[in-house]
Amino acid sequence: MFNTRTKSRRPLQRTQPVVRTAVSRVSADGMGCVPSNGDENLYLYRYEQKVKQAFANIESCLKRISGLQHTEDFISRSQLVAREQLGFDLPEALLADSWIKSVDIGQLYVWCVFETFRRFSDEFFVDQPLAGLEDESFQTFVGKCGFHTVDVSPCADGRLAHVIRYVLRLPYKSVRRKSYAGAMFDIDDSLQKWVETEMLRYRESRPNSSDAATRYLKVAVYHYSSSAPGVEGCAAHGSDAVKSAEGALSRLRAFQQGVENTFCCGASIDLLLIGVDTDNDVIRIHLPDVGGDIDSLSYVDCNDIYEATVNAGRSDEAIYDFIKQVAQKQRVAPTEGMLRFITKLFHNNILQVNYVREYYNGRYKDIGHQECFIGMGIGFEEIQLRNLTYFAYLKTVEEGAKDLDVGIKIFSGLNVSRGLPIPVIIRNDYHGQVPGARERAVNRCHQLDAALKHRFKSLYDEGMLHTLMMVRDCNADSCVETVGCSLPLDQ
Repeated sequence: MFNTRTKSRRPLQRTQPVVRTAVSRVSADGMGCVPSNGDENLYLYRYEQKVKQAFANIESCLKRISGLQHTEDFISRSQLVAREQLGFDLPEALLADSWIKSVDIGQLYVWCVFETFRRFSDEFFVDQPLAGLEDESFQTFVGKCGFHTVDVSPCADGRLAHVIRYVLRLPYKSVRRKSYAGAMFDIDDSLQKWVETEMLRYRESRPNSSDAATRYLKVAVYHYSSSAPGVEGCAAHGSDAVKSAEGALSRLRAFQQGVENTFCCGASIDLLLIGVDTDNDVIRIHLPDVGGDIDSLSYVDCNDIYEATVNAGRSDEAIYDFIKQVAQKQRVAPTEGMLRFITKLFHNNILQVNYVREYYNGRYKDIGHQECFIGMGIGFEEIQLRNLTYFAYLKTVEEGAKDLDVGIKIFSGLNVSRGLPIPVIIRNDYHGQVPGARERAVNRCHQLDAALKHRFKSLYDEGMLHTLMMVRDCNADSCVETVGCSLPLDQ
């Protein structure tokens, strides 16, 4: 069961970058599509290390540059170091006049984070390094399980940013993901997505026709820490795993009730509650009854499945049988399709458990927050890696105030306490086929930027908060476009 013992809360601090042997560039370096065989874990590990090392190199690079101040040929020597460690030049506007005053390392740091993200993002959409899973076959499987859409709302915590592509091993293009602090997702937004999905089924038979006997599956993902339950759990719920599960479950029920009250068809909604141990990516799934009822205190843990099915080769059938036995003990009766879907999730999670055991000795070293930047707005499909980004999905700062406050609190410990500014990337993806969509997306970026600086005025005035604004046409599979920044971007 849940461990709810309280512990003294220690301040957030960024650990020293892990020294890795992977290539420091973000580029794919010959990596093609993800292999479908047993080499997938190695491929995913190499990709994760390349991206994270690119961000980790920033601090070590700037430390070297800081030591070069007031030396001859400072700018040229600094650019040489930057090209060697980061792969790009720094804006000379941030290096000039170093003989008069000290270089603003904080501004250089934020600029490097922004540029590293831009390069990583561009290469994600051009090379598609994580597009190895077959979206069509997944949609066929989901349909056989009795669903037509899988809509996942994880907590905004960066330690869950990889939940789709790594923890659950699902194709990120086929699964809707929107993250919220504490997995307390926006019910109205989910309701709007449900309406949009049903309209497409009715008008265009996408992903299937409206008369098909399938349901909309809404999933909420909360998290906890097995090694430091009272400290490294969900900040939005005071690191209380029980409250995290109950909070996410309350949103699931409210969403289903909202559909039923508005359209008299709540039966077309299925719910699923998943918990993730952010220390090792082990999941627990709360089994829903045939009527959709879920108990926040009862679940199946992947650790138990991992051990119980070892002699059976951890086959799908062995996993399925184990889940059925637990369901009988808990006196719940999930539908056959739901059982098959949950079996698939556990099967996939076992791959991730092996991943963490093989490459991280069974537990991540960075069990706490180690995110590099805050991502706010709408988009960030390319963020599929753990502890890289704190998400704040929102249309206005006011509606996402809680998510932003949590993020700023986290980065006040990670960055501000050490004299480094908080990098915030404001993003608005848009549908290019809609007239005026790009202009509206750009305007929303500027509105969010102004509201963010107003809400955290003291941080901005002190130079401890910087923003980068980006938009992207998600229908054209295009790269991101920079539309504004609080720092100079021209070389």
